[in-house]
Amino acid sequence: MLYALHELAYSSAQPFRLGAQMARRFWTSPLNPASETAIGRTAYASAELFESVTRRYGKPAWGLETITIDDQPVRTTEQVIWSSPWVRLLRFARNVGDLKRAGKPAAAPAVLIVAPLSGHYATLLRGTVETFLQDHDVYVTDWVNARQVPMLEGRFDFHDYIDHIRTMLAQIGPRAHVVGVCQPGPPVLAAAAIMAAENDPNRPASMTFMGSPIDARLSPTVTNQLAEARPFAWFQSNMIHTVPWPYPGFGREVYPGFVQLYSFMSMNEQRHKDAHWEYFRDLVAGDGDGVDKHEHFYDEYLSVLDLTEEFYLQTIDIVFQSHLLPRGLLEHRGVPVDVTRITDIGLMTVEGEKDDISGVGQTQAAHTLCTNIPEDRRVLYVQPEVGHYGVFNGRRFREDIYPRTRDFIAKNETLCAVSSRTTAAA
Repeated sequence: MLYALHELAYSSAQPFRLGAQMARRFWTSPLNPASETAIGRTAYASAELFESVTRRYGKPAWGLETITIDDQPVRTTEQVIWSSPWVRLLRFARNVGDLKRAGKPAAAPAVLIVAPLSGHYATLLRGTVETFLQDHDVYVTDWVNARQVPMLEGRFDFHDYIDHIRTMLAQIGPRAHVVGVCQPGPPVLAAAAIMAAENDPNRPASMTFMGSPIDARLSPTVTNQLAEARPFAWFQSNMIHTVPWPYPGFGREVYPGFVQLYSFMSMNEQRHKDAHWEYFRDLVAGDGDGVDKHEHFYDEYLSVLDLTEEFYLQTIDIVFQSHLLPRGLLEHRGVPVDVTRITDIGLMTVEGEKDDISGVGQTQAAHTLCTNIPEDRRVLYVQPEVGHYGVFNGRRFREDIYPRTRDFIAKNETLCAVSSRTTAAA
């Protein structure tokens, strides 16, 4: 019912949005002598603000057709390597000729960036992907909005997620490197443990976890406390809603993206109010830089996707309430997940000192759990003065975190090559 009411509210506001769009054109027309007056600017800003907070934000474009490497433009081609109804495995192939002009080798370590499936589209990691493209052959998980998946495609749960990670690593090939950003931490670690136990040739050479709730019991944040404060049945009764017609996933039970968005925004309600008030003032003043900065952030932040009921509820149970992975109780398809079987996969954890979603200690718990990874293949790093998003995006990520991650991947790439040669010689 809530989903249907949400759609009704959006549809009901359509005439007012059209009116706001007409008002914008009227007050910005060069034929309107009042367009540059204080009244005209204020009227335009009011219409623009109303339209921006009531519009439907679709999936953003990646916009990585050309990147800059060492001050040289390098073209990339977005390729779909593999897909299922739930995800597209994308590769951003760099142009070989452009790489030569930039002084970069064509061959580079393959890196799978596992984007979070927690409400936002994978394009939230656009800056992360662009930065990794400086030195790597980059693949990324582009998750599909559950409301776009017909009921005939079946279910998608936590264990399907683990299977998808394994399949995508196999599609990339032996000993790629995997980077899990936020939510993917536990299922990616589980997938690596299963592949290590089976001596799977496609197991990753290294795994990097950024702001991930490997053990959500440590340094609990408001998000963790909310997940534990309510009984599991409460989430079943209050957070799951039915996709309405005419979406392709009509009838599917989901955790709607707009519910997740409202939850996140309510955690920092005053900050968002202040941001929109500042946006209004910048519109009145004609401050293009301030307007562009606001729109760039919120065009991405307000674009959300739905999660399947089964994936969302299992994540609440496995990760945030029962803590099965850190307690050594997680099973996948009837087989225990034993992270101590990981012996030749490098491990790096990155946390933000001011992370209010995954507290300091939750990600680095992976080091405590993975007891058989050699010390020379471990990196534990806490970035000062950054919150959750600063762990994988922004200036400090580019200048401080990424160089450490790049060096960690390069070291493990070399160690894997040496190990492969030794094994072949034996």
